[in-house]
Amino acid sequence: MRAGSAQKRAAILAAARDLFLADGFDRSSVDAVAARAEVSKRTVYDYFGDKQTLLQAVVDAIGESMITTIRRTLDGTLTDIDGLTGPADLEDALVTFSMRISTDMLGSAEYATLQRLVRAESGHLPHRGYNSMADTPDEALAERFAALAGAGLLHVPDPRLAADQFIALTFGVALDRLGSANATEDTRVRPLVVEGVRTFLRAYRAA
Repeated sequence: MRAGSAQKRAAILAAARDLFLADGFDRSSVDAVAARAEVSKRTVYDYFGDKQTLLQAVVDAIGESMITTIRRTLDGTLTDIDGLTGPADLEDALVTFSMRISTDMLGSAEYATLQRLVRAESGHLPHRGYNSMADTPDEALAERFAALAGAGLLHVPDPRLAADQFIALTFGVALDRLGSANATEDTRVRPLVVEGVRTFLRAYRAA
């Protein structure tokens, strides 16, 4: 995509996100989106086809931003396998990863925006509970667990199952008990995450 085209598309997405949040999907017109993005109404339709597709594109763009955050956090915490020389190092790395996700992603304005849009506009999305991130975060974590298993640090016959269980034991427990896994706002998140990591390692640490 040419630079000018990418800039127009980004401007339309930003304008639509702001209007959908402020006024709601039904009250936000394509004319208003075009005016805020400083493009023509025709340009909005050329890029997105209709307003419902535009809403999905807004949600997907935020989801892609979340995936970027997850991959960056994985790279910053669970890539240096040579540095994980003992059980305590692996536990610390997994706790650090989890806490950074809790603050940098689950505590971010982007995540809050995604949650608000999905809740408020679920009737205009492809299906109820639409998840723009799909299985990508779980698969990315599974890949890292497979690498840790290859290095002899974990025993994970099914890396994807291990990833699902790790998420359930950490963020899932916080969400079920507290209604949020945002460690920035709730100091109770960290103890739940730490215990979840320890439970995971009791099941999956290599003998």
